[in-house]
Amino acid sequence: MECFVIFVMAWCWFNATESKPQNVSGYGRTTVNTKIKRENNTTMDKEILYTERQRFKQWWLWLILLGVNGLFLFGVFKQVIGGQQFGDKPMSNTGLLVATGLTFALTLLFINFRLDTTIKKDGIYVRFFPFHLKFKHYTWESLTKSFVRQYSPLTEYGGWGLRLGLFGKGTAFNVSGNIGLQLEFKDKKKLLIGTNKPDELTEILNKIGQLKQ
Repeated sequence: MECFVIFVMAWCWFNATESKPQNVSGYGRTTVNTKIKRENNTTMDKEILYTERQRFKQWWLWLILLGVNGLFLFGVFKQVIGGQQFGDKPMSNTGLLVATGLTFALTLLFINFRLDTTIKKDGIYVRFFPFHLKFKHYTWESLTKSFVRQYSPLTEYGGWGLRLGLFGKGTAFNVSGNIGLQLEFKDKKKLLIGTNKPDELTEILNKIGQLKQ
């Protein structure tokens, strides 16, 4: 009889002990669900809605670079390899080789120039490589205006590239064309980002309610 009583008491204690983790487990599931929701919200904020990559594609720019490279290569072939004087006032062989190398380096730099623009729910990301190694992030809350407009690269910003505008136009990141995404900030600063996809860009801004003019 005593053994039976001890067995019953032990069984009750075991069941009581096993029942406690159910509440803890339920709490754990709630915590995990909350964490998953937060991760999902973060993922939605990071979802890419629009992306564009641009490079310098002006034919006259590449024609100039090709001509300069060809000229120096001809000079190296004629003077360094052929032993004949290149030009009326020729450089030394070393100087000619250095100038040729610098010209090639400049050409490679232009080849690697690229303007990347990405739009997500948490703002605009832009990188003008190699000036920017990382993306610059502009939140929607920091902007008072964001719209696509036509502009004059020469008269407003003095050309293409990373430009400082004239007469309060702000800064511009552009590589070609005459259409860009105009951003105006709460601190009165301005930034224009060139684009070759104005219709798609306007559509996505309007879709997420960030077309501000």
